[in-house]
Amino acid sequence: MSAHAKAAKAFLANKENAVWHDQTLYMVRHKRDLLSHAIPEWEDLRHTARDIKLYSNSHLPELIEQFEKNATANGCHVHFAKDDEEYRHIIEGILSDHGVKKLVKSKSMLSEECKLNPYLIEKGYDVIESDLGERILQLMHLHPSHIVMPAIHIKRQAVGELFEEKLGSEKGNSDPTYLTHQARRALRQDFLNSGAGMTGGNFAIAATGEVVVCTNEGNADMGMSCQKVNITAFGIDKIIPDLRSLGVFTRLLARSATGQPITTYTSHFGRPHQGGEQHFIIVDNGRSKILGMPEHRKVMNCIRCGACMNTCPVYRRSGGYSYSYFIPGPIGINLGMLNDPQKHSGNVSACSLCLSCSFVCPAMVDLGEQIYIWRQKLDGFGKADPKKKVMCQGIKYLMDRPKLFHSALKMAPMVNSMPRFMLYNGLNDWGKERELPKFAKQSFEAW
Repeated sequence: MSAHAKAAKAFLANKENAVWHDQTLYMVRHKRDLLSHAIPEWEDLRHTARDIKLYSNSHLPELIEQFEKNATANGCHVHFAKDDEEYRHIIEGILSDHGVKKLVKSKSMLSEECKLNPYLIEKGYDVIESDLGERILQLMHLHPSHIVMPAIHIKRQAVGELFEEKLGSEKGNSDPTYLTHQARRALRQDFLNSGAGMTGGNFAIAATGEVVVCTNEGNADMGMSCQKVNITAFGIDKIIPDLRSLGVFTRLLARSATGQPITTYTSHFGRPHQGGEQHFIIVDNGRSKILGMPEHRKVMNCIRCGACMNTCPVYRRSGGYSYSYFIPGPIGINLGMLNDPQKHSGNVSACSLCLSCSFVCPAMVDLGEQIYIWRQKLDGFGKADPKKKVMCQGIKYLMDRPKLFHSALKMAPMVNSMPRFMLYNGLNDWGKERELPKFAKQSFEAW
């Protein structure tokens, strides 16, 4: 059994929660469908987004240089980090230079990727997550289980109990509005008292030297408005040419992510406050390597909307913590394999190859097709399942011999009459959770 399968089994032990998780995520997928079907040019937008991303990723040197030139002209500081270590050191250096000991952050999957929080906390900094879901997880000492809705797996009753303990809220009150007000009350003091604000970036506009951040809570705006020292960090894959390109992505992003026409806040950060500083950190951390892999470079088109997770039948029924990579679901399977195939090969089995992820991706990343390619490479990594290899060899032997194949087809219905213990045993992983199908008396081929 793969590592993912074992973790998924633990998730499915709580059947009520598993059903709720499945239904909640598919509700978001349904909202996405309703909004996308209401736009006649939806598929044209997807094709345009794909083409913009392919252009951007194949012209990164020019676009990065253009972004740096324009951001610098706007009065901003631009830094470059080749990997996670440089990313962390640059941020620590900025905080240290300004005597900052408390940092308020909005949601950034790049900071999760580069393990920023534990690094800064170990160095003595107070790091506060300001996104409500991220703050809940921080108080619980957990990591996100979804890239857009990080605490989607946690019910409001559990949040109510957490806030009772950590924030002193009313005992037994799990009303969502009340809990939101409690979080807002506590976070307001963090916004006002922190020495620096930090956010990630959804899009970096080369033509204007600004970064666009999309949120529904306004926490990025608060964090970047209350402090003189502001930091915005993003991967090189977030760079797009101009504001016309941005218009394509903003029409796709929220509809794909949460089923909204647009996020509540679409904020542009391009200039420092009067007397303050705006720092941009452009991070590679393996992205250039991906661009050098023709079979997998389209994963750089991803705009981190999470639509592939919301539609994935495996992710919805196994939860985000079943995956070994910090990003779960179809995009996480691919990114994990690109990061460390030896460590994350167990995730490749977490796919039914239904290709629904590829179908809903707003930037047309061929996620399912890439997972299929990774499966073909498992044997080369020494990670192929020995039982599956034996099965494949047996099937190949059968398929290469037409007479034997046709004879097997005629005899197949006999399986349904065999004693149960011969069919359902330790060799039949499929049968542990499912009944074998009833073979038709007459095959389609014979018919």
